[in-house]
Amino acid sequence: MKIGILSRNAKLYSTNRLVEEAKARGHEVRVIDHLRCYMNITSMNPSVHYRSEKLEGFDAIIPRIGASVTFYGTAVLRQFEMMNVYPLNESVAITRSRDKLRSLQLLARRGIGLPVTGFARYPDDTEDLIRLVGGAPLVVKLIEGTQGIGVVLAETNQAAESVIDAFHGLNANILVQEFIKEAGGADIRCFIVGGKVVAAMKRQGKEGEFRSNLHQGGSAQLVKISSAERQTALQAAKIMGLNVAGVDILRSNHGPVVMEVNSSPGLQGIETSTGKNVAGMIIEFIEANAKSGNTRTRGKG
Repeated sequence: MKIGILSRNAKLYSTNRLVEEAKARGHEVRVIDHLRCYMNITSMNPSVHYRSEKLEGFDAIIPRIGASVTFYGTAVLRQFEMMNVYPLNESVAITRSRDKLRSLQLLARRGIGLPVTGFARYPDDTEDLIRLVGGAPLVVKLIEGTQGIGVVLAETNQAAESVIDAFHGLNANILVQEFIKEAGGADIRCFIVGGKVVAAMKRQGKEGEFRSNLHQGGSAQLVKISSAERQTALQAAKIMGLNVAGVDILRSNHGPVVMEVNSSPGLQGIETSTGKNVAGMIIEFIEANAKSGNTRTRGKG
């Protein structure tokens, strides 16, 4: 098979591991910087061009698209879909999961456990917004934030008002969520490939830090998840329409709650902490499913 990986940096751990595993299984693989692609959008013969070359003959595309370039990255992926190239994750599913508000609304509609969440742009009554999620302590998040950036824990109602007003001054869309204190600064990352939880790790924030992101200095270790956590993670990925996903769950007093569904989950933390060859599982999934036109959206949506 000929596999393309949409990634801005071939040296990144996740990209490099996917290349290694694809080559080890005898596939031809190529890393493509999606921001350097340009497209011919036509009805009869859509194409993608890269460094003056027309990209052709790909059986599958693995999108490793960063959150900051979701719009352009998914446009390139959608073009490949129009060319009947199999996408590991479809463009519409990635776009859906990257919109924090939309993803939470979709999960809530299907009854998935979530932290109590408020959404606002220009709250006329900040006090009522705070009451909506149960009062302080609470978490304020920028909609566009990733890897724990733009996430603030407000310990008191007064502090929450100050943070919300500050984000309001920046014309930012924000989520206000209840703080799950019993989680103890830890979350569970469930890694899903093809409708199965293939690995799970517990991420623990560093001392005094409520964010568990590894990018914020957190640590990770192998963890055994409950059947409820497994089903919650699988349902969340299915609702987003993702074949490969990292579902982040908090252990609350009222059961597992989903914090985020990640469409481009990193491989380093999960492979290192669990010892599992997750990259190999992804390539195996592609081998079993990559057929021309095997996509629900065909570039629509």
